[in-house]
Amino acid sequence: LKTGFLKWKPDYDSAATEYGKAAVAFKNAKQFDQAREACLREAEAHENNKAYLFIAQLPLTVALQEMGRLPEAVQLIEKASMMYLENGTPDTAAIALERAGKLIENVSPEKAVQLYQQAASVFENEERLRQALEMLGKASRLLVRGRRLDEAALSLQKEKSIYKEIENYPTCYKKTIAQVLVHLHRNDYVAAERCVRESYSIPGFNGSEDCAALEQLLEGYDQQDQDQVSEVCNLPLFKYMDNDYAKLGLTLVVPGGGIKKKSPNAAQDKARGPAAAGSHADEEEDEYSGGLC
Repeated sequence: LKTGFLKWKPDYDSAATEYGKAAVAFKNAKQFDQAREACLREAEAHENNKAYLFIAQLPLTVALQEMGRLPEAVQLIEKASMMYLENGTPDTAAIALERAGKLIENVSPEKAVQLYQQAASVFENEERLRQALEMLGKASRLLVRGRRLDEAALSLQKEKSIYKEIENYPTCYKKTIAQVLVHLHRNDYVAAERCVRESYSIPGFNGSEDCAALEQLLEGYDQQDQDQVSEVCNLPLFKYMDNDYAKLGLTLVVPGGGIKKKSPNAAQDKARGPAAAGSHADEEEDEYSGGLC
């Protein structure tokens, strides 16, 4: 990098190569701070040499290797993804954002959601809808896991719209179930009912087992019948969803509702048969035959 009488311009290309070698050596020696510094100097040399694509690749490599400093690593990956976008490689930018999300998911789910949503936007702009849906699905599940239900409802609606656009109708039904569970956990029965009603426009939904189960669920919730709600949520249709949504079903409690217990007399009558039930009803009728007084 030094200049002199016979060397007027620094050789940034060679300097970048040497810094890269130093970074690898430091990394192998477990000296991560020095490795990070060497990589950043390598990036600076590439920037001075107008080799922006190399700058984008370097922070990504450092971030994934230096697992002890995740927030800084993610920040570097975000910077790298922006450079990928500026240099016309959006797919690589989205993949970088996805990797950053995986890296920080257990440490900061909020940041992971943001990264997955950014990756989904990049994929969607490139009309790679299946990859965009995969990223949105990860974001939705993290939002549900973190009980950020208002945001989860919006994320699920976005997923459902794209699935409808690509005519994957059976998955639309599943997303409707997830939406309804989220709305009911938000204590918003009106939004849950509207969600089902709007789904009638999806081909095949009306008359499907998903639709029938949701109608039963809403009926039980509206009538404050915890028995019926629990019965519906224990159906395989609900239990074999993604774990985060299945847990919503298993933990759904009707506000003000309770398990409707049958009276002991009713249980005995059922065991004895119709005749016994009829005689018991006659006894009750005779009890008040003379009036209440």
